Amino acid sequence: MKRNILIAGGLLGLALTLQAQTGEGGIDRQMLQQIRKNGLTAADRALANAIATNSIDDLARNFRNAGPVDTYFSVETPKQSIQDQKSSGRCWLFTGLNVLRSKFARQHKDTLKVVYSHVYLSFYDQLEKANLMLQNVIDNAGKPLDDPRVQFFFKNPISDGGTFCGLSDLAEKYGVVPMEAMPETYSAENTSRMAKIVSSKLREYGLELRKMVAEKKPKAAVKARKTEMLAGIYHILTLSLGEPVKSFTYAFKDKNGKQIGQPKTYTPQEFYKETVGGPINGTFIMAMNDPRRPYYKTYEIEYDRHTYDGHNWRYVNLPMEAIARMAIASLKDSTKMYTSYDVGKQLDRKRGFLDVDNYDYGMLYGTTFPMDKADRIATFDSGSTHAMTLTAVDLDENGQPKKWKVENSWGAAYGQQGCLIMTDRWFNEYTFRLVVDNKYVPADILKAAQQKPVMVVPEDPLFQEDE
Repeated sequence: MKRNILIAGGLLGLALTLQAQTGEGGIDRQMLQQIRKNGLTAADRALANAIATNSIDDLARNFRNAGPVDTYFSVETPKQSIQDQKSSGRCWLFTGLNVLRSKFARQHKDTLKVVYSHVYLSFYDQLEKANLMLQNVIDNAGKPLDDPRVQFFFKNPISDGGTFCGLSDLAEKYGVVPMEAMPETYSAENTSRMAKIVSSKLREYGLELRKMVAEKKPKAAVKARKTEMLAGIYHILTLSLGEPVKSFTYAFKDKNGKQIGQPKTYTPQEFYKETVGGPINGTFIMAMNDPRRPYYKTYEIEYDRHTYDGHNWRYVNLPMEAIARMAIASLKDSTKMYTSYDVGKQLDRKRGFLDVDNYDYGMLYGTTFPMDKADRIATFDSGSTHAMTLTAVDLDENGQPKKWKVENSWGAAYGQQGCLIMTDRWFNEYTFRLVVDNKYVPADILKAAQQKPVMVVPEDPLFQEDE
């Protein structure tokens, strides 16, 4: 009898499954026949064989656009050594420190050079993000676990991506140190496993803190427990990244590597004062090109910061023409800039060249890709993925940009001796952020930057961290 019941139940389940599969909105048999009706032509079959045995990019490569890359630039800032972020998402940190060290070299007329430690600020970035997550779990503990804001922090407890605002807050708070004082470790260059371990621990801690708040534990007790939890995270980070240096001895070197003067002992804050000078915050604006939203308006991304007591990511939305003008003014004054892009689009990795016509995927597959920049952003098809240091521009006889060059952080052997070259057409389509010193910003844009910002949720398609 039980066997009969099981068979009947199985048949009923199968019937329900078939009904669900062929219900309104599904692919039914008639629709499938229509989908299949054209089939493959003889030419399609030859193409299918080629795609089955070759790289799609190799087949879609536009041969007419595959010649030598023009490496001449009419406006170029002084070259500096290329760094390598390895298998980490720290492009924002490498790019931001590139900007700081180029300013130091410029102030000393390129007679003195410095390369900052990336792992030093990486350590405090991870510790601060851990606190940001835990404190926001406490702040939102009265909401259910499936609330979108609560889920945001549990889904993304920590990452090694970021923005220039994070660099500004971290460097001002913790100082900076030279590479020699705190070199990279394996986990600094290969962050995924450490990130998973820390994330798992933070989720566990977050649930415990929510329980303490639900049980109406005193605020002092919750804070004390959070401090103990951060000590546990600090221990994991110390084992993985090394303990952050508190003081070190350092002697500056000239561009040829010759020591200048006697070694001196510094704290990280003293070295920041020596090489960076005053505060970074307040000296720049972040410009964004988001054609979905009104231009010359200021926006702020809620919760998008590296430190709980730091600055949210705030930007002025501008047309690309305005962004280009500021970038050109800065480069003409030998000042590099933090910029970010959707670098994976139309990237010719072999040549280190970015152009909208590098690959013709539409031709290969017999279709078109007509979405504009606004549509690509709105549908998560495009957004900022990678930060690089804008270092040069080539202008035509009318002063209009033809192409741009950036210092990348994928090693000196990648692309054009560690750099990438992009046409102005690609620059307009896939540039998203520019951090520019206030002295290169027109008065109307500075005024726009002082507006009360429109708050934007961090889940927006465009507001992903640079990695």
